Amino acid sequence: MRNAARHNRTRSSRGPSACTGLRYHPAMLSFATCNAARLRRDPRYDGRFFTAVKTTGIYCRPVCPAKQPLTRNVAYYPTAAAAEAAGFRPCLRCRPETAPFCPAWNGTRSTVARALKLIDEGALDECSVVTLAMRLGISSRHLARLFERHVGATPQQLAKTLRVQRAKRLLDAGGHTMTDIAFQAGFGSLRRFNAAFAELYGRSPSSLRAVRERRLS
Repeated sequence: MRNAARHNRTRSSRGPSACTGLRYHPAMLSFATCNAARLRRDPRYDGRFFTAVKTTGIYCRPVCPAKQPLTRNVAYYPTAAAAEAAGFRPCLRCRPETAPFCPAWNGTRSTVARALKLIDEGALDECSVVTLAMRLGISSRHLARLFERHVGATPQQLAKTLRVQRAKRLLDAGGHTMTDIAFQAGFGSLRRFNAAFAELYGRSPSSLRAVRERRLS
């Protein structure tokens, strides 16, 4: 099954954490910039940050068409993984998994960018963070510090987010069995796929597919 996963790879019920105030990272845009972009629904900022709504436990893209939350109820995160690490769930309306991926360090010479590329290619699907760090020529502790600074999430959390996002896109596209989606997204088993979805969305992939099919019918 592991070989099948490698061959076919193309990618909560928990509430928000108590420390979801205005957390920033050096690569993060200012609160004022994010807030203005959100209120305008400015497409130029789509993928550059995500808005977490503390009253609903949901995180959205800045272009989300839903009713705007009060500014005092939002927090901004540089990546979807950072928002999920803080306990927020993806919005089913604006679908963060479809946002363009354009982190603040994009286009720069950085270890984080190299690590991100390797993780997106499946480096952590079967190997450890220690192995990834060795490939980058740094220690796993230093890699963790870099991710906390620039991503707001651990390498494992980012890998999990990328897998679930890939799976969600395949799920929405239709034409795939749950087993196909699980392995194409990089999960080692259908059980892990179902568990990851249940943790993040609070429901199974099958129920999400059923909801989407009802909306389209």
